[in-house]
Amino acid sequence: MKKQESIYCVRFINQDKLYEIYCQHVYPSDMFGFLELEGFIFGERSQVLVDPGEERLAKEFSGVKRSFVPMHAVVRIDEVEKEGTPKISDSKGSATVTAFPATPPKKS
Repeated sequence: MKKQESIYCVRFINQDKLYEIYCQHVYPSDMFGFLELEGFIFGERSQVLVDPGEERLAKEFSGVKRSFVPMHAVVRIDEVEKEGTPKISDSKGSATVTAFPATPPKKS
């Protein structure tokens, strides 16, 4: 029996937006501090209903063979049984997502 390929749900912050994408491969990059994402998975194009958020992501990642995401931007990576709907949501005001501070707080 052939082993099913793993599918990963990767959530990361990019320009104050929370990206949730699905891909087949996630691994550390040779570039220090980055993760490589490959094999992006988007819904079937034959669907009658089209999700504008997914369509936006599909356009943004069209032609992208591999994406390098800074490790500090990654919120969570899950191995899932099947892909869901990729989406972009606002990360501001969300109680579940907090960006790691880029600079240390100033001492008084």
